[in-house]
Amino acid sequence: MATPDSTSSAEPTAPAEPTPRPRKGPLSFISGSLTSFGLGWLALQLSFRVLGWYAERPPHYTARLAQNIAVFMKTLIVGMSFLATFTFSFVGLGLFLTFIRSLLPGWSQAEETP
Repeated sequence: MATPDSTSSAEPTAPAEPTPRPRKGPLSFISGSLTSFGLGWLALQLSFRVLGWYAERPPHYTARLAQNIAVFMKTLIVGMSFLATFTFSFVGLGLFLTFIRSLLPGWSQAEETP
């Protein structure tokens, strides 16, 4: 008669439940907000420098196609630098508001509800 082996059980074992990840806290919200505001400030400084550079050196070409391409590139570069400024600042504001909300009473219960 064979003895039952613990490794070859007839019953399938249930997979172990993954441990839940810890929730983000106020410290990570404020550090993310400060980081994003810092990057937004750097992007604003870059935007002003790019804008100043193009104000001092406007593109001027004799060929109309070259002039149109130069104006397009100037608009694209200035627009992207200000878009980066807006994006970082908006994310920083959102994280700061989430930080404020996390300090209010009842935040942990609101996070647990589906």
